[in-house]
Amino acid sequence: MLTRLLKLSFVPASTDLALLVLRVCAGVSLFLRHGWEKATGFDGVVARVPDFLHIGVGTMIFLAAVGDVLCSLLVAVGLATRWAAAYSFAVIFVAWSMREHFNYFEHGRQQGEMMVLYLIAMLTVFLAGPGRYSLDSLFKDKD
Repeated sequence: MLTRLLKLSFVPASTDLALLVLRVCAGVSLFLRHGWEKATGFDGVVARVPDFLHIGVGTMIFLAAVGDVLCSLLVAVGLATRWAAAYSFAVIFVAWSMREHFNYFEHGRQQGEMMVLYLIAMLTVFLAGPGRYSLDSLFKDKD
């Protein structure tokens, strides 16, 4: 009994289940924390964000909203997953570099740390794919 407990043999070893958990948790978290705000209060977001890309604040927030709203939900359900994860990764990386200046260790601020965690999650999903428990997998099997 103790050996079984120490080996964690009661926990199923499933890469597909792990990818499902990662996709859903990262996608839903990104949507709730950043996407919902952009979807419901676009004008408020535009009013308080500087134009650090010099393409117009509205355009910049729209491009970010595609990643934080649409792509985060696509990652969560596993549809067009690799493309959605790549787009979200790019948006988060640009924000981390241009707005946060690659901040990760600054004491008292956690924005950089959260961005790095989202980057890791999106990169993992991009590289590994959505797994068996996804809409991509469901549609692929029909071909």
